[in-house]
This record gives sequence, C-alpha cells and structure tokens, in this order.
Amino acid sequence: MTFEAIAKLLNEEAHKRNHRDEISINRPDPLLIASRYNDEFSALICALFAYGNVSAMIQFLESLDFSLLDADENSIAQTLENHYYRFQNAQDIQALFITLSRLKKDRGSLESIFFPAYQKQSNVMDGLRALIALLYDINPYRSRGYQFLLGTIPSTNPHSPYKRWHMYLRWMVRRDHLDLGLWHGVDTKDLLVPLDTHTFALGKKLGLIQRKSYDFKAVLELSHALQKIDPSDPVKYDFALYRLGQEKILL
Repeated sequence: MTFEAIAKLLNEEAHKRNHRDEISINRPDPLLIASRYNDEFSALICALFAYGNVSAMIQFLESLDFSLLDADENSIAQTLENHYYRFQNAQDIQALFITLSRLKKDRGSLESIFFPAYQKQSNVMDGLRALIALLYDINPYRSRGYQFLLGTIPSTNPHSPYKRWHMYLRWMVRRDHLDLGLWHGVDTKDLLVPLDTHTFALGKKLGLIQRKSYDFKAVLELSHALQKIDPSDPVKYDFALYRLGQEKILL
C-alpha cells in the first residue's frame, strides 16, 4: 500500500469513527467513563487504569466514586478499602486518590503543572516529567502497583512508550466527538501517539514503523509518520488505528 493510500485510509477511518456511538457499553473504552465526568482528574484515573481486559477495566472504573477526590483522606481510605484491580491493591488505589486529592486542593489543576514545563520547548515529555515528578513528591507512598500506575519519571532519553499518559494527553488536548479538549494551552501538533500493541502491530504492517521494539523510539517513529499526513494534528489518527488493529481489519 502506498503512503498516499495509507493517508487516504486513515483520513477516512478517522472521520468515520469520530462520533459518540463509537464508544459505548458494546464498544467499550476507558474514555466512556472519562467522558461521563468530563474532569481532568477523573480522566487521569481512567487513563492510568487503562490496561488489561477492557471489560474488566470498565467494570472497575464504574465501581469508583470520583467525588472522593474532594473528600478528606480518611473518607478516601475507608471507601476504597476493598477495591483492587490487577496489579493494584486497595492501598495503591487509596494512595492514588489521596495524591490527586492533595494536588487538586493545593494546585487546582493538572494542566497548571504540565503547561509551564511543556511550553519551554513545546515538548510534551517535559510536561509529563514535571507532572509525574510532582505526583511522586506529593505522596511518599511507594509500591510496585502504585509505581506501575504512575510510571517512572521520564528521563531525557526515555524507553517506555508512556502509552497511558499519551492517551490522557490526547483526551485533554484534542477536542472532537471523542476527545474531551479540557486543556487549551497545548498544541495538538506536539502530541505523541499513545502506542499500544494494536497500533504498534498495525503501524509496522502499514510500514509506518520500521522499529522492531515496542518502545519510545517506535512512538516517535509513528508520530512522525502521522505528522506527514496531518502536521497540525497527527494524533487524530490514533483511535482509528487502535480500532483497526483491535478489530483485526488490516492485521
């Protein structure tokens, strides 16, 4: 398939899938829950737990009371004492809510931490570095499950694709029938693809990724390829690629 044909396919798929019926109980996605609350803190929780079986993920997110982000820490701990999800036990989930509750009370918004660091060089990884570092600073709690949720603080030469974080940025920055567009200072041209196994496999099959390893360099490779199709909004193709891979239409 030529690059022109790939561009035509992705433009058609992105347009076709840009409607609210594309995400539903029958076609689940964590954005279904994030859209219900339309809030940057609730959306971050939905994004960080976006791994594993999607039906189990939605069931878990449905069980959460996001109003706890405005509650006192004792209430958070008591309400979540029996919650768990895959790699996270109750203490991990309590810690995440407490961390975000503290940040919300102290700083008001997540964008206010991300944006100044991003703005210096229009680099979203700089913004993520500042945000993830602050989340760790706010709460001394550590465990494997909790650190899996937040991820490592990005280095200047990251290895991880940071899929869940880039998906969160897509939700926050882009505005259409799927993405929430709650942030206003970040330019869509600077976003990077939330690379998962479906988009990685499809990106390789279409020749948009040459790299064999599922890592940050593959994220850059696919993002740069999509920038050639739409320099102003390369990540608008992410959801279409994800669905095409998930549905095994081209694989």
